[in-house]
Amino acid sequence: MVSLSEKITGAFPWIVSSCVMAGILHPPLMTWFQGPLLPLGLGLIMLGMGLTLKMEDFLHIIHYPKWIGLGLVLQFTIMPLLGWGLAKLFQLPPFFAVGIILVASCPGGTASNVIAYLARANVALSVSMTAFSTLGAVVMTPFLTLQLSGSYLEVSALGLIYSTLKVVFLPVFLGLMLNRFLPKLTQKLIPFSPPLAAVLISLIVASIVAQGKDIILNSGFQLLLALVCLHVLGFVLGFLISWLAFKKWEVAKTISIEVGMQNSGLGVVLARENFTSPQVAIPAALSSLIHSLLGGLFVSFFKK
Repeated sequence: MVSLSEKITGAFPWIVSSCVMAGILHPPLMTWFQGPLLPLGLGLIMLGMGLTLKMEDFLHIIHYPKWIGLGLVLQFTIMPLLGWGLAKLFQLPPFFAVGIILVASCPGGTASNVIAYLARANVALSVSMTAFSTLGAVVMTPFLTLQLSGSYLEVSALGLIYSTLKVVFLPVFLGLMLNRFLPKLTQKLIPFSPPLAAVLISLIVASIVAQGKDIILNSGFQLLLALVCLHVLGFVLGFLISWLAFKKWEVAKTISIEVGMQNSGLGVVLARENFTSPQVAIPAALSSLIHSLLGGLFVSFFKK
């Protein structure tokens, strides 16, 4: 029997879509979730991910180093370069260009693990890749954002690094420590982690979209098209390259999901904390909506 927690988690694409629609139709329904609530919400999401991890998860690299290695290389090369290229191709304004580069440089998130589970992919590999890319993001996300977006807006390297440490490394590390030293408490909390993450990321995304409603409606078509291209190409290239490399269907599915889906909540928080223009956060918010819907289509396609 499917539990309420699993139902909420499985309905994530529809929850985030409903929240975004509510924010567009009546912004005050969602704009209350802003300010310190944004990093707090993301911190709770990352804490929940940390609770599901064990030190043994990081040892998976011993069992399949090539799978994880290729996934991480694709995550931090294909997506950032696609973000940069699509910003140029669609001639996005500077604040949207930086936003799409920023979210494309983010690691995988908990949503990718949910999609991997629903698509019957290799969940252990998905969790391991998310864990490694999350740790790698402490260095790679600020570095890639600085390198690829420097020509658009001034970016604070120290600010990005500090924000990433605060909302990624510390909550994940705390979750790992709780799992290690308080396993009974952790086991009680874990069932609530995925549905809480689904609700919190929906609130974060809907809040940013609601705040930027007018900008999105007036000039958001090119951005939407660029983001759809970003994630579709991420899914497709991630699958094709890993399939050619390993000829393993389950591995190719998993790497495809990890490459095609980013931690958009992290993109939102980094944008809000490090850029004066609130528009920089809009691509990350829309990215979460788009990759969640595409992830749902991915599940329907690969379960057949």
